[in-house]
Amino acid sequence: MQTPRLNFAHLPTPIEELPNLSKALNGPRIFVKRDDQTGLAFGGNKTRKLEFLIAEAREQGADLLISGGAMQSNHCRQTAAAAARYGFECKLVLTGTKPQQATANFLLDQLFGAEIITVEDRAFRDQTLQKTFDDALAAGKKPYLVPYGGSSPTGAMGYTFAMEEFMQQNVRADWIVFGTSSGGTHAGLVLGQRLFGYKGKVLGISIDEPEEELKSHVSDLASRASEKLGERINFSRNDVLATEDYCQAGYGVFGEGEREAIHLFAKHEGLLLDPVYTGRAAAGMIDLIRKGFFKKDETILFWHTGGQPALFADKYSQDVVKI
Repeated sequence: MQTPRLNFAHLPTPIEELPNLSKALNGPRIFVKRDDQTGLAFGGNKTRKLEFLIAEAREQGADLLISGGAMQSNHCRQTAAAAARYGFECKLVLTGTKPQQATANFLLDQLFGAEIITVEDRAFRDQTLQKTFDDALAAGKKPYLVPYGGSSPTGAMGYTFAMEEFMQQNVRADWIVFGTSSGGTHAGLVLGQRLFGYKGKVLGISIDEPEEELKSHVSDLASRASEKLGERINFSRNDVLATEDYCQAGYGVFGEGEREAIHLFAKHEGLLLDPVYTGRAAAGMIDLIRKGFFKKDETILFWHTGGQPALFADKYSQDVVKI
């Protein structure tokens, strides 16, 4: 393998059965892969990617990590924590209006020592990221740009080997279901499926991207990621399963589907989801179960990608539980 790796995630993450949820939905057998327990700063899927991204940054001699995302970005929270742990400075470009009171991920970003740069309009985030990077270079720093969601060929390695980990846990699943957005988790699982021989289906529930764009991006990213392990494997759109049926409200918009999913998981299994990613992905899975998309004798693995700190953000906390 050409890509260096650090080992700070708590792996392997456990797989648990959700029999009460299955019964409540009168549906197929459901398991959950607990990547909310990867350890770094409340855990989450980005920790797996950062094992490779931080190693690459160190190999390049970087002293500053720069990344961006939404104001309550799970990715930025974990990037800031990794920067603190490995001695990097950290600058985060966050989209939205800076809240009067720091809560949830935004509070944690600052606790980890990250410098926060806010941009009101998402359309200007890339421009602001580039300026932040260029200014750092001009000031004599050695910045490393951590891509959105950790989604690059390097970051995708985290979920390529997560698939190997899952298969070594000997839990049979006909479907793997998860939330997909920037594509790194999705691409890694697709590549890992090919490399390690997973025979089931890998279905991404889109959080905010059109289905065809997602398929194109994920297949391209999986193809480029494969080059880090040897000879290139060319993936096509047909190798990527995704649905856009549950993201029409827009990114971070909390609706009845997300609310019901959070309540069902909490009430029946004592398991917390987040309002943006796992809440929406679980809402999609629940709807597909009710529609009979999955056969009753099939088994679903819901891959929990973390994000629960967002439950405590002012934007969501009052809507999750209506008083």
